[in-house]
Amino acid sequence: MEQNKTRRTFSDVFKQEKVKMLEERQVTVKQLSRIYEVSETAIYKWIRKYSIKLCPSEKLVVEKESEGAKTLALMKQVAELERIVGQKQLQVDYLKKLIELIDQEIGGDMKKKFESELSHGLGQVKPTKE
Repeated sequence: MEQNKTRRTFSDVFKQEKVKMLEERQVTVKQLSRIYEVSETAIYKWIRKYSIKLCPSEKLVVEKESEGAKTLALMKQVAELERIVGQKQLQVDYLKKLIELIDQEIGGDMKKKFESELSHGLGQVKPTKE
């Protein structure tokens, strides 16, 4: 059989007192939860609402130093890779422009005369059979 639980409400003053006790480390969230039969989630909501030490918009991020160092190293690696990709893009643009200029000089289309074959990631250019 189900027992109907009555919904209890706590006054703002009560909640503020309990949050103050938590801030002064007189009691833990788990202890409050057991004493007053309130979920820990509800108590954390009280803390966000009534805490003097933590603003409601403030977030507390706990991160190991090693994780921070890894993140910094990864950010440096990303920056280096972006720089390399930028250089490669400049080379590709240069070669495309060079092909256009050669096409204009010889009066034909080099792309039609030569075909590119890829073998294991390496490009090999061979003349087409005409």
